[in-house]
Amino acid sequence: MTIAVFTFSLLGAMALGMPIAFALIVCGVALMHYLDIFDSQIVAQNIINGADSFPLMAVPFFMLAGEIMNKGGLAKRIVDIALALVGHVRGGLGYVTILASCALASLSGSAAADAAALAALLVPMMVAAGHKKMYAAGLVAAGGIIAPVIPPSIGFVLFGVAGGVSISKLFLAGIVPGLLLGVGLCFAWWWVARDENIESPPRKSLTEIGRAVVDGFWALMLPVIIVVGLRFGIFTPTEAAVVVAVYALFVATCIYRELKLSQLYEVVVSAALSTSIVMFLVAAALVSSWLITVAEIATQVVDLVRPFMGSQTLLMFAIMILVVIVGTALDMAPTILILTPILMPVVKQAGIDPVYFGVLFIINNAIGLITPPVGIVLNVVCGVSRISMEDVIKGVWPFMIAQLVVLFLMVLFPQLVTGPAKWFGG
Repeated sequence: MTIAVFTFSLLGAMALGMPIAFALIVCGVALMHYLDIFDSQIVAQNIINGADSFPLMAVPFFMLAGEIMNKGGLAKRIVDIALALVGHVRGGLGYVTILASCALASLSGSAAADAAALAALLVPMMVAAGHKKMYAAGLVAAGGIIAPVIPPSIGFVLFGVAGGVSISKLFLAGIVPGLLLGVGLCFAWWWVARDENIESPPRKSLTEIGRAVVDGFWALMLPVIIVVGLRFGIFTPTEAAVVVAVYALFVATCIYRELKLSQLYEVVVSAALSTSIVMFLVAAALVSSWLITVAEIATQVVDLVRPFMGSQTLLMFAIMILVVIVGTALDMAPTILILTPILMPVVKQAGIDPVYFGVLFIINNAIGLITPPVGIVLNVVCGVSRISMEDVIKGVWPFMIAQLVVLFLMVLFPQLVTGPAKWFGG
């Protein structure tokens, strides 16, 4: 009965049009009333405790770094490098998009920010070259969701805090799976563009490639700093977020000089607005999370999925299908904050590596960003590219299917995640 109260109070509040954060609080209050333990002070205290977390300090700094990256010219230089390297091959602009998506993912950690930057830069170029706009926009949207998987990742920060999992290990474990998502997109783009008869631009000379790499060197150094710093324990993920923000600000203002000091206030305000939404969600989620523990909902869920507990692979398939379904209705952050406290006891009891589960869980949630009807990244690409939602949904399907295939290959072959994770983690 407690599961029914939890589910229907949450869905009911959302159906009334209530913001997710407030719906989570309503859900918690409904459970407290059902258990006859309602106390407004407990609600307030849990909200305060939810935001009072050192690891969560990474969120505003990663948000700020993403804003600086887009305004300060780092994103444009990454695209220029990709153009110089693979722009000449058949369907080259598509591979440029995928390569740039993987590179930008290592700079911001925000799917919406990356998709907006790439949609503004590459969709017009792809359309001018003769590619169908719906596939160009769909590829940009699918490429944008690599951002929550390759570090730095705001999704890993939220999952690490909600599930009590090492964020450093999650960051390092996400590198290869994120790149595999890019490989999946390459196969999908080859299939989509195979019949298009579009003349590719001439191959860049080694001098031009070298010039593009030199110009983008400072942007390329950012992911290197993150991986090396985390791999050798130089800084924590929270400290890495500060390093990334300061480094991006220095490069944008002092080296590339595309971000003026007069624009800094606008950048900080934009990052603060995005951060406030995420942080309030986290704070509100702790109310329902605390009630999930008190009401022993996780234990009841374990009992429900006990038939799958004999096979880790079968259990992971069941969980992944559940998250795909939930992802069609909820955004990434609330899905992480709602499901993590429920699923982690199941995962631990089944003997599944929490880091491995976390990587697949975040990939699944990232794919939810391009599943209709909610799909926040789809909405971003629609707005920036000036294309209808119907067209971008048609265009994104081949690429979303490719990413789902990669996800389920990781379920079948956990070594695709655990092997590289052990290597990066030392």
